[in-house]
Amino acid sequence: MTKYYDIIKAPIITEQSTKLIESENKYTFKVDRKANKVEIKKAVETIFDVKVIAVNTINVLPKFKRMGKYEGYKSAYKKAVVQLAEGNKIDAFTV
Repeated sequence: MTKYYDIIKAPIITEQSTKLIESENKYTFKVDRKANKVEIKKAVETIFDVKVIAVNTINVLPKFKRMGKYEGYKSAYKKAVVQLAEGNKIDAFTV
């Protein structure tokens, strides 16, 4: 059971992801970089008890940032956009 919690790292709650939830019933998560679409689907269905229709994944590359005289890169991560069946929702995203 803890394996599923290792795959799903955190929800991504931004203005764009909130619009996706309202219009298309799609939820965005930060996931493990080695996880594939099948594993992500099983993890979301098990953790949140919902029916997943589709999973799209994006590898987000590291981004260069500078803060005063210090500079470096933000860490890379994998993002998953999960579409749920009609009538299903995840309450963790409601603020």
